[in-house]
Formats: sequence, structure tokens, C-alpha cells
Amino acid sequence: MTTTVELTRFRVSPERATDLVAARAGMIADFQADRDGFLGATLVQLSDGEWLDIVEWRSPADFAASRAKGGNLPGIQAFFALIDEVVSMEEGTSR
Repeated sequence: MTTTVELTRFRVSPERATDLVAARAGMIADFQADRDGFLGATLVQLSDGEWLDIVEWRSPADFAASRAKGGNLPGIQAFFALIDEVVSMEEGTSR
């Protein structure tokens, strides 16, 4: 089964890292409740205040629909608000 993978690399100031991790549960809950095709997500802490968010979607259409909704729910907004800078965003396919 192939899935669509969203890769977002971003920066968060070190003093807000704990808040970011705490806000993650609310974002995931909102995705599960409101985003068709959401399969799961992994948050990876990199060096120098950078993070990588790996989100799996059932299809490119599900990913596109999610992007169109943006930060439409409080849990998603709270997580996004802690991000200082988006470094890169990519879409791929897992095999």
C-alpha cells in the first residue's frame, strides 16, 4: 500500500520545545477528528532547534484537503503558533 507523506521541517526556540511537545496531542486529536485520510504522524527533534514532522495521508487528495483547511481547529492552531519558522515542506510517496 502506498501513502502520501508530508515532510515539514521547522524551527522552534529551545524555551518553547516543551510547549510544542505538549501541544502535539491536541493537534493529533484535531487531525483524527477533522481530517479524512489522516493515518498518523511522527515528530522528530533535530539539532539547533529544528524539528521534522512526518505526517502520513491515505492519498494526495486527502493531504490537499487538509492543507486547504489549515489551522481551523484550536489544537492545530496551538501547535502551529509555537513554530518560529518553516524551513521546508515536501510531499512524497511511501512504498
